[in-house]
This record gives sequence, C-alpha cells and structure tokens, in this order.
Amino acid sequence: MNSFYPIVEHFYTIQGEGYWAGTPAYFIRLGGCDVGCSWCDTRYSWRKEGWPTASAEQMKEWICRTPARHVVLTGGEPTMHDLEPLIQTLQGAGYFIQIETSGAYAPPSSRPNWITFSPKRFKSPHPAWYAIADELKVVIHAPSDFQWAETQRLQCQRALPSFLQPDFYQQSAVKWILEYVREHPSWRLSLQWHRYLGIP
Repeated sequence: MNSFYPIVEHFYTIQGEGYWAGTPAYFIRLGGCDVGCSWCDTRYSWRKEGWPTASAEQMKEWICRTPARHVVLTGGEPTMHDLEPLIQTLQGAGYFIQIETSGAYAPPSSRPNWITFSPKRFKSPHPAWYAIADELKVVIHAPSDFQWAETQRLQCQRALPSFLQPDFYQQSAVKWILEYVREHPSWRLSLQWHRYLGIP
C-alpha cells in the first residue's frame, strides 16, 4: 500500500464529459502515456517521469479537504500504473472511483465503481476491457472514425451508454456527430463542457 504515483495535476471541478457530465468530481491526473493520439489535448501528461509523486493516503487527504464523493483517475493513461493500492484506499474511504482509460493495458485487479473506456486507433486495447466497461466513449477526429467506433461498440459484451465525442480542435466534428447520432440513435453526443465553461 506504499505505492507512489506521478501526479501531473489534481483538482476539484465538474466532470465535463460522458455519462457523468455535470457531476462534481475530484480529478487526479497521473503522468505517463504511450498511446500517442495525434489530437491529444493533454500531451503535457505523456511523460511518465519527473513529476511530483504522492501515495494513495496523501491523495485521500487531498480529497478529504473537499466535499467530493466522486473521484476520477485519468491521465495520460492511468492503467500504466498499479492502481490496486489507490483504488482500494479510496474505495475504503467511501469514494466512488471512476477511471478514464484507453484500455491499452490490462485492467487493475480491484474493480473501480465506473470504467470509462475510450479506445484509440493508435494502440489496440486489451480485450478484457470490452467485457467490464461501463461506458464507451470514442473521439471523432475524421469521418472515417465512425466506422471504427462501430467496430468498438460491437466488441463490447453488453449494451453500454455509448458516446461520440468531437475532437475539440476539429471544427466540423460536432456537425458530423449530430448527423450521425440522428441516424444511429444507439450513440449519444458527448461534449467537453469544461472547455466551453472555461473550468479545469
């Protein structure tokens, strides 16, 4: 239980994306990602080394200073790290734990309360995520991404809340998604509301 994690940033805000959009949440962004998405909006988190580190107990103390009950573990790619001690510590303190992952690595042994699975073309997901994800979120950067998104949804082993999220820097993406979801109502639009609201 003495694992230390590289901390890019941590803050209490509102979840801006996907199923839990609008929910107050404490975000912990861990350093390190080797997926390499060309449109990534958090490239600063890619390096794994050189960040200040913190233990699970220290992170619990940060969260305890806020009214947060919902905690989001994100990155980078958080599953590059052994999340077992962190999930156990925070769940043991009564927190609802959501992880946001591309699925590039195997799932942790301890089950988070919610798994946001956001597979990427750039690195094939570990197959285990398709069976345990709670929501599917696919970023749309180009029209060809819709077909790829459908291949991902079909691999999920149960019906999930499924979101298409526009690349914030691709101005046409929202229009494409609006047209697509009207024709394919099993999908929903996810916007990055925190960007529009100017909050972390």
